[in-house]
Amino acid sequence: MAGEIPDLVAQERAGTGKGAARAARRAGMVPGVVYGGDADPIAIQIPFNDLLKKLKAGRFLATLWNLKVEGHDDVRVICRGVQRDVVKDLPTHLDLMRLRRTSRVNLHIPVEFLNEEEAPGIKKGGMLTVIRADVELNVVAGDIPEKIVVDLAGLEIGDTITISSVDLPAGAKPTIDRDFVIANIAAPATLGSGDDEEDEGEEVAADEVEATEVDQSE
Repeated sequence: MAGEIPDLVAQERAGTGKGAARAARRAGMVPGVVYGGDADPIAIQIPFNDLLKKLKAGRFLATLWNLKVEGHDDVRVICRGVQRDVVKDLPTHLDLMRLRRTSRVNLHIPVEFLNEEEAPGIKKGGMLTVIRADVELNVVAGDIPEKIVVDLAGLEIGDTITISSVDLPAGAKPTIDRDFVIANIAAPATLGSGDDEEDEGEEVAADEVEATEVDQSE
């Protein structure tokens, strides 16, 4: 993962259960729990606005965080889930798991496509069809990649990009044990329909010729 591990500042939450969680929400906090590792679970809470800002920034679940809770040693964590209100789609609870830098974890890493303007297939009217906007990789917690890069330069219509054709970050490997498709360069939709129309036109013309020949013979 590029750069320093970002901080996630939280407070220890007094009490557990639904009542304590509701009280935290009324106070403008999002309740959560930290678990895993060699320590007992800790009930925490994070200011709602702080968490919402981080969620909107993206990749919250794919980021290794340095969790800071007063009275406790800093610990590296990764979010294993954010519960949201079914109506408002706002965060209501989060689960954090402790990790060592050498721990391995499965994460969905976004895919970035480069050099579309240098792909002959796209210049000819082909379309980039993305099958997977992100790929689940098994990665080292202390070195989580920001993205997977796919270079489209030189690709023609009909070419397919599979996971085996992509240079993965060091230490990362796919969680799926097969050579799956990430994207392809598809032919323009109008190309197929144009061919059909041309074929239909040829059939109509042939019918008209046959009808004319019959009339003349009569």
